[in-house]
Parts: sequence; structure tokens; C-alpha cells
Amino acid sequence: MTPPLPPALRIRGLGLQIGGIGILDDVTLDVPPGALVGVIGPNGAGKTTLFNAISGVVRPTEGSIEMHGDDVTRLSIARRARVGLGRTFQTSSLFPQLTVRENVRLAAQARLGGSYSLVRFPHRGDEATGVADEMLETVGLSHRADARAGDISHGDKRKLEIAVLLAMRARVILLDEPMAGVASGDVAGLVDSIRDLHRATGCTVLMVEHHIDVLMGLVEKVAVMYAGQIIAFDAPQTIMSDPLVQSAYLGSAA
Repeated sequence: MTPPLPPALRIRGLGLQIGGIGILDDVTLDVPPGALVGVIGPNGAGKTTLFNAISGVVRPTEGSIEMHGDDVTRLSIARRARVGLGRTFQTSSLFPQLTVRENVRLAAQARLGGSYSLVRFPHRGDEATGVADEMLETVGLSHRADARAGDISHGDKRKLEIAVLLAMRARVILLDEPMAGVASGDVAGLVDSIRDLHRATGCTVLMVEHHIDVLMGLVEKVAVMYAGQIIAFDAPQTIMSDPLVQSAYLGSAA
């Protein structure tokens, strides 16, 4: 019998203290491969800090993080990216002076063995360009390929960030408030891009989002954070009827 695959993410007893103040407290979570998971909680619950710990922006003071069975707790941001971890931030991390295509070409170049550097920029027509054009087609941005990234709408910037992650072939993707600042008319298209990203690649996606109605219609499971802890992890319908979750959002959870 084939042994079961390890979780895409296995977090055990994760804690983070800054200046003696606990930011994360004994966070434990198993995310199966290929899952699409929402992470919710009131402001200050620790959602972005958890993403920072997973992606290597901050180093936890206790606990461990495994990705597909490999311990990444002490790896640098760059090394986590090389083993397949990708992330978007609440604010765009694109190169605004480069074109839409060039942003994705750089990511493809890095994955194909080159450097993520403007000095060694890929040439039009090479393999990296082919990957970039394919990813832009996937997220519906082919028509903006030659536009400067800084000139496209906020919703299209979010789609472009997803195209960059696709070009990097990330296996675990963290989306930090992808709908933040997106015009209401662009939300549906961005939701479709996230859904297509998940279906097309089979990657594991964790997504922090304050648009609860959007999130609940997209994800398969929801992790609820409160005061630096995960207090529930279940299907969306179960989560929304959980008295502890309702109490957390009213600010009275124990």
C-alpha cells in the first residue's frame, strides 16, 4: 500500500514573542496537499504574522514548520521559494516600471535556472518568455502584456502577482488579502483567477481575506484565528455556525 502523502504544510506548536508579547501562541495546523484554505479572524488575531512566519519574513521563537515533509523552520525566504513556497502581500511587490510580461519573465527565468535579476534579463522569444505568455493567458492578462505593471488596475496587479507565482511553479501559495483595494467590478475576475490557479496547478493555497462572503464561496476549509491561536479549522458551513467563532468575531472569545 502506498503511504499517505505528508501534509503540504505541517505546523506544530508555533509561537512568536516580540518584546515579551506573544503574537503567535501554540499554532498547530495540518493542511493537506492541494487544499484551498481560508484564514480568517478579527484584526490583530495574528493572520499576517502567521503568513510571515511560514514564508520566513519572521522567525518563530518556538515550534516547527514543515512543507511536504521537509522542515523549513530555519530556511531563508529565498530557500523557501526554491522549494516551492510563493506568497503575495497586502501591498504589491511587482516591478512597476517593467511591463506585465517582463515581470512574469523574470519569475520564469529564476525558476528555469537563471537569476531574479534585471542585469541578466531574459531575451524575447526564449523559454522564459514562452512561460510568461502562457501564464498571462491563464490569468486573462494577455491583452495587457506590454503595458507597464505600474499602469494597470489594482485588480489586474493582483492577477499579475498570481501569474508570477504560476511562473515560479509554487507548490504552496499564501495569498494575503488579495481583494484588498480591488474595485468591486474586478472581484469576480480575481476570484476566478484564484480558482483557476488552484485547479490548473493542484497547488495548495492559503488565503487571508476580510471579504468573508467571497472567501466562503471559494475555499474548501477555513482556519479561524483569535489572539494568536487557531481556534477552529473546518468546512465553511461548519465554521460559520460555530458558537466559538461567532464569539471571536464579537470580541468575547475566551
